[in-house]
Amino acid sequence: MIQLLFGLIFAEMALIVAFVFKTPLRKLVVMGLDRLKRGRGPIVVKTVAATVFVLMVATVYNAVAIQRRWIQDEAEVNPTDQVILATRLLEASLMGFSLFLALMVDRLHHYIRELRIRRKSAEAVKKQNRVFDDNRSPAPEEIKVLEDEMSKLRGMISRLEKHLAEKSKEASSAEANAVALKKQSEGFLLEYDRLLEENQNLRSQLQSLDRHFSFSDSKKVM
Repeated sequence: MIQLLFGLIFAEMALIVAFVFKTPLRKLVVMGLDRLKRGRGPIVVKTVAATVFVLMVATVYNAVAIQRRWIQDEAEVNPTDQVILATRLLEASLMGFSLFLALMVDRLHHYIRELRIRRKSAEAVKKQNRVFDDNRSPAPEEIKVLEDEMSKLRGMISRLEKHLAEKSKEASSAEANAVALKKQSEGFLLEYDRLLEENQNLRSQLQSLDRHFSFSDSKKVM
């Protein structure tokens, strides 16, 4: 048991050293842990860690029980019990240290993976900024061409504004003329109505005169 725990601790220490130094081995270790954390890997690792933790608690309990028995019995210390107690304490220490190193390995792997993701995102942002800067900074000749086009467009806009102002003036004058013609036509209509009325009056007067003359002639004949 102790040899197995020592091997586990040395393996965890080797993983930590591989994480600390940037070598090709670190990439392999990170890829291996990435694959280990997929699927059922995390469940298996948590199960093993829980088992080791339970064994550590049981070992500590046995060591405490041995010490309690010494205190209660007040007898001479048995060398065998001393060896068992030392073994239990060593096993508990190794289990606790292995769990601590496993937690360190997990956190280092998480931080290194996050660091790689952040670096990739930062590189992608830098590339986008470079592309944007390259597209944003045109050559002096292109700037001159754009300025010429802008000046032409401004001239066209000014001419269109003048033309629009002239057309608006013409429209306003045409509207005024239309209003004047409307008033004049209304005057003509009133005058026509007056003349028509006078004509009707004259006709009625002529008819009355004709009747009067015809009546006087008929009297003379009689």
